[in-house]
Amino acid sequence: MGHQVSPLAPERFPELPPIDGVRLATGETGIRYKNRPDVLLAVMDPGTAVAGCFTKSKSRSAPVDWCVESLAAGLARAVVINAGNANAFTGKAGVATVKAVASAAARLLKCKPHNIYQASTGVIGEPLNPSPITAALPQLMEAARPDAWSEAARAIMTTDTFAKACTVTAKLDGRTVTINGIAKGSGMIAPDMATMLVFIFTDAAIPPRVLQKLLSRSVGSSFNCITVDGDTSTSDTVLMFATGAAGKPVKALASAADVRLKGFAKALDSLCLDLALQVARDGEGAEKLIEIAVTGAENDRAAHRIAMSIANSPLVKTAIAGEDANWGRVVMAIGKAGEKAIRDKLRITIGGVTVARNGMRDPAYKEAEIMPHMKGRHVVITADVGVGKGKARVWTCDLTHRYIDINGSYRS
Repeated sequence: MGHQVSPLAPERFPELPPIDGVRLATGETGIRYKNRPDVLLAVMDPGTAVAGCFTKSKSRSAPVDWCVESLAAGLARAVVINAGNANAFTGKAGVATVKAVASAAARLLKCKPHNIYQASTGVIGEPLNPSPITAALPQLMEAARPDAWSEAARAIMTTDTFAKACTVTAKLDGRTVTINGIAKGSGMIAPDMATMLVFIFTDAAIPPRVLQKLLSRSVGSSFNCITVDGDTSTSDTVLMFATGAAGKPVKALASAADVRLKGFAKALDSLCLDLALQVARDGEGAEKLIEIAVTGAENDRAAHRIAMSIANSPLVKTAIAGEDANWGRVVMAIGKAGEKAIRDKLRITIGGVTVARNGMRDPAYKEAEIMPHMKGRHVVITADVGVGKGKARVWTCDLTHRYIDINGSYRS
């Protein structure tokens, strides 16, 4: 908190409409930050369906473990989020904290503890005392209201320089439904959703299993296609809640392939990508958004791996930070990806200008032609590796000295 707002930030926070069946409240508990909200409570009506995607880290946090266990029931009444302490690598004490918060919220809502979802973000390895959170819950329950989206997005920030949110609408079985989402994330960002928390709410009536399928698809093409620094967090969480308040479909939705869900799925994809790109734009110390498209790979998985090799290369990212069109670093990153690539068919463009083709520098290439593009805020790199039809698109940001400044002083 307190860092200079990213030059890639949106001009303003979007206006998110109320979602029937969802109320939000924030509070100051002093877990780590002083004089700012650091806890968010979202309360959902009974019968709300839930889906989730989480980090694949082998050292995941206690809240992530709790959410994974809770998803089996497919129902949610609330989610409690705190910023400043990740409650990760905290052993039995971390588990006890999660249980204490869930039990306290469940008593207030008269539901099962596993209907209470949780997420924590912040410092790893520091025990999290549940008392400040449990003590705040009664007041938060009382204060919760349907229009507190801006406060909610700000309460979950850590090193973020701006609050992240998006809203979309879709038609589902003749009804207009709304999807709202808020997110936090700035550093420790890599596929498997990085130190990133995302909470999505809709008034659509969608069963848990179908909701899970839709969410997993959207996460695969959005949050798992961004990287800031190649580090995957202990705490990555994307939770989606469907209250059903917009009304049940005439016929139950039994499959994510139901044609009636086409518009909803497209809207969800759009919302997830919007939030993911906001995270990439807020990469710690970022000055430029970098878009990388790879074609001609053996398959889509191979293309994704090559694109991420480019996106995670410190040499590529620092070159772009210095506005240096050093395309040789892109060649290097392709070569180290471990996927098939035909050197003598390789073609690379930057800002639409071909810099290399047929395994060598393009004879017509003049570096001066792409310098205006390198000085812009959005740098686009494409690479065709000449093997097959696989393709992928990912996003990252440049790596500046401010990334070191932020992370070197993170705990001070």
